[in-house]
Amino acid sequence: MDRHTTAAPALRRLLDLLATGAATEDFAEVLADARRQGAPAQVLTEIDDATWQALRVHRTMRQHRRREAELTALFDTAGDLAASRDLDAVLQAIVRRARMLLGTDTAYLTLPDEQAGDTYMRVTDGSVSPLFQTLRLSLGDGLGGLVAQTARPYASHDYRVDERFRHTGQIDAGVLDEGLVAIIGVPLLLGGTVIGVLFAADRTPRAFSPDEVALLCTLAAHAAIALDTAKSLADTRAALAELATANAVIRAHAGSVQRAEQAHDRLTDLVLRGAEVSDVAAEVAALLDGEASVHDAEGTPLTGPGGAPDGLADAVASSRTGGHAVRHGADWVCAVLAGQELLGSLVLHGRPELDDADRRVFERASVVTALLLLLRRSVAETENRVRGELLADLLTAPDRDPSGLTARGRRLGVDLGRPHLVLVAVAAESSARERLAGAAARYLFGSRGISAEFGDGVVLLVPHDGTGDGAVAATAAERLARLVGAPVTVGTGRAASGPVALAAAYAEGVRCVRALRVLGREGDGACAADLGFLGVLLGDGHDVEGFVRATLGPLLDYDAKRGTELVRTLRAYFDCGGSLTRAKDLLHVHVNTVVQRLDRVEVLLGRDWNQPERALELQLALRLLLLAGD
Repeated sequence: MDRHTTAAPALRRLLDLLATGAATEDFAEVLADARRQGAPAQVLTEIDDATWQALRVHRTMRQHRRREAELTALFDTAGDLAASRDLDAVLQAIVRRARMLLGTDTAYLTLPDEQAGDTYMRVTDGSVSPLFQTLRLSLGDGLGGLVAQTARPYASHDYRVDERFRHTGQIDAGVLDEGLVAIIGVPLLLGGTVIGVLFAADRTPRAFSPDEVALLCTLAAHAAIALDTAKSLADTRAALAELATANAVIRAHAGSVQRAEQAHDRLTDLVLRGAEVSDVAAEVAALLDGEASVHDAEGTPLTGPGGAPDGLADAVASSRTGGHAVRHGADWVCAVLAGQELLGSLVLHGRPELDDADRRVFERASVVTALLLLLRRSVAETENRVRGELLADLLTAPDRDPSGLTARGRRLGVDLGRPHLVLVAVAAESSARERLAGAAARYLFGSRGISAEFGDGVVLLVPHDGTGDGAVAATAAERLARLVGAPVTVGTGRAASGPVALAAAYAEGVRCVRALRVLGREGDGACAADLGFLGVLLGDGHDVEGFVRATLGPLLDYDAKRGTELVRTLRAYFDCGGSLTRAKDLLHVHVNTVVQRLDRVEVLLGRDWNQPERALELQLALRLLLLAGD
């Protein structure tokens, strides 16, 4: 009785430990406590036997709990597969459960990349290394390569020293950065084919048991099913999407055909009615629910809102090359072509998006626009030839029959009684001279001006609209040069009305062109007023450059060599009437600086530089230098 009484507390303690799921080492403490309390040998033996039995029960219960957790995880995974259509969520759950059930530091899954010819990290859990998370493995490398080649699971208690598989610097660097040591990998099998590898890994050495390998294989099988299911769903969705797309295309095509027929009828009616380009723009705006504008080949608006959009030339070039309308910011642009010749462009504003049907309508409108522009140009060229004869007669014999010339002009739509500018355009290159007449006709296209070949160039008669005469000449020179592809010099006299006055204005324009060429300003445009009395003096071909060089040469060389401003200082001195104070204000320098510069001028030009006759030469040379653009 005493013996049993002595062992009873120890046995109850063992039962309590089993009930609470205590750690294994806690069971050994029961026997140790009995020894310390001096229990008899027979009691110690009984406690030892009971402890051994309790440990067996403890291990069995732990295995059952682990098995229960594994089964629960597998059931949960199966439930995820049945309920979820999100492949990423399912794979993430599988990897997380693998890590949890095996008690590893991390778990991850790799899949092959058929296009790149390698494998990549699809999902990770517990990883802390960005290098490891983005690791890509060549086929056949590392532990995963061994698993994929053999379709069997492999475990390494210490990856760093395992020689069963091929190590690479990239893989080893990623494993080292993650700090992994023990790694197990199992294949994802689908019909005997390895479609991926599931891994679990620890950051300390570890031997994986057969039960753990079997559990990871089961999870890998679920992952393979998830991937196959996702692929099947994706294929089904793709097939359904293709069917839906085909139906939509059929419906859209039918709608676009009907819409295109309506647009064709409306645009064709415009041509038959002899409509203007503005009518086409209005019809396009109505058809496509936006604003439309038509521009000529130079980008100048012929109709529509505002000016030319920024970058229009690039958009037109792109449309011309591709043969279709192109998007340009919030607009659409289509080149208007007659064969390979660019006639202009059609711009649709306020419609940043166009479907295929609307785009084809827009492109068809550009064809109609091209036809109307060709008709307008043909009519304009015919009219210009007749008007050109009038202009030639006007310049040849203006005083023979002034009233008759005025009457002829009125019949042709040209009112010679109103102020006009006579622009004289000359091209230096012989090939450019041949193209200049056509360029002048295109430049005047759509305006009330007329042009004709006369003398050494082309004469343009344009109504005077109040714009500065020199600005009109400069604009004409710039645009004609672009049309011809070579420099064109344009001169004009004062605005005039009546045959005799217009003929005199032509003579003034010729002198202006001659003066510009003498000044070395070929390709520029100006009026006689821009040149002042120098236009008359220089029209007979004096050596301007030689005169300027002979007069100001020492100052020009000194400034060029030392970066000084002696020429500018001298010009300011004369412009200020010889006043040092006013000159220093104009130059924004100290008066002593002006004095020092003029002293240097005296050294370079001589003591008589400020004498009346020499000063006049210097002022004339400075004026010529300024007009020459230097």
